[in-house]
Amino acid sequence: MEPSVNFPVFQPINVNRKVYSKGFVGDGSTGIQCVRFDPLDRFLAAGCEDGTIRIFSMRNSKLVYMLNQQRRETQGNEEEKVTSTCIRWRPTTSSSKTKNVLISVHADGSVQHWHVTSGKSLHRLYSANNPLYCADFAPDGTKFATAGRDLIVRVYDETTKQAVVEFQPGGSGSPGHSNRIFSVKFYSQDPNILISGGWDNTIQVWDIREGCAVRAIFGPHVCGDTLDIKDGVILAGSWREREQLQNFYLGSGECICTIDWDGGVGIRRSAEPCKLYSAQYSKHDEGEMILAGGSNEARFFDTMNYNKPFAAVMDLPNSVFSTDFSYSGDMAAIGCSDGYARLVTITKTV
Repeated sequence: MEPSVNFPVFQPINVNRKVYSKGFVGDGSTGIQCVRFDPLDRFLAAGCEDGTIRIFSMRNSKLVYMLNQQRRETQGNEEEKVTSTCIRWRPTTSSSKTKNVLISVHADGSVQHWHVTSGKSLHRLYSANNPLYCADFAPDGTKFATAGRDLIVRVYDETTKQAVVEFQPGGSGSPGHSNRIFSVKFYSQDPNILISGGWDNTIQVWDIREGCAVRAIFGPHVCGDTLDIKDGVILAGSWREREQLQNFYLGSGECICTIDWDGGVGIRRSAEPCKLYSAQYSKHDEGEMILAGGSNEARFFDTMNYNKPFAAVMDLPNSVFSTDFSYSGDMAAIGCSDGYARLVTITKTV
C-alpha cells in the first residue's frame, strides 16, 4: 500500500523555517538504504536492499534510471546478498570530464562506479568476505573512501582506482577501529582529513598525510550514516535512547553539546526514544540546519537557534535508514525501510 502523499509534518508556530510534505518516491517493493541528491538537484538516487540503485527525477518524482539490476550468484546457486548500503555522487569539478557519476558500495564487498544517464558500469572493485557499509568522496572528487566489516578505512585515487592509503584496525593501544564501521566522511575544508565511526563507540580522525588516526573520540555508537563535519565541528548520531545527537570539536575531540531530541516548543515528544541511523548538516548555508532520523521518525534542527527542532516527520511505519538535504537547501529526502522516500520542501519565513 502506498503511503499517504500528505504525511503529517509537526512543527512549532513561531519558527524561521517551515517544512511541507512534497510526496514520495519509490514503490514499496524493496527497502531504501541510502538516499542522495545529485549536485545539481535534478535527481535523487536511492540505494536499495535488493541491490538496485534507483534514480528519480526531481521534476516529476518519476523513476528515470535503474542501475545494477544484474545479480551475482554463489557457487551454491543461491543469490548472494548485494544490498546497496551506501551511494555517493561524484562532486562536480572542472577536472571531471564525465558528469553524472556515482559510486555504490554493497554488502557483497563490491564498489561500483556508474554513469547514471547511460546506465553503464564504469568500474568495479571487489573485496571478498568484506561487506561494505559506507563510502564518501573527497570534496574535490579526486579521492573516495570505503569501510565496512574488516575494520579498514580505504582511500582510493579516483582516476586510477588504486588504494592511496589503508587505515588499519586498532588494538593493543594503537589507534583505529575494533568493530564494524558504518560511517565515513571527508572534511570539506581539508581533503586530507576524514572521520569514521562504528560499533566500537569511537570516532576516528584520520590524516592521509600521516597515514594513521591522529585522534580518537570516545562515546558515539554509530550504526549508520550519522557523521558529518562543518567548520571544525563534528556532528555524530548514535543508535541509543539517550544522548543520540551530539557535537564535538574536530581539533580536540571535546564534546561541545548534546542536542535535545525533544527540545523546543510545539513538537510533541516521541512516544519511544528515537535511535539514529542517519544525521547530517545542510549543505548550502554553513550548516544552519541538521536533519537526523532513525526508528520511525526524522527531525530538523536549527543550529542558529540553540539546535532547537523546528520540524518532525513522525509515526512512520518503518525505520528511517537515510536522510539527505538538497544542495539548494529547499528540499530534503527521508529514505525508509518500507521502500519509500518521503520528500519535503523547506522555506524560510523571515
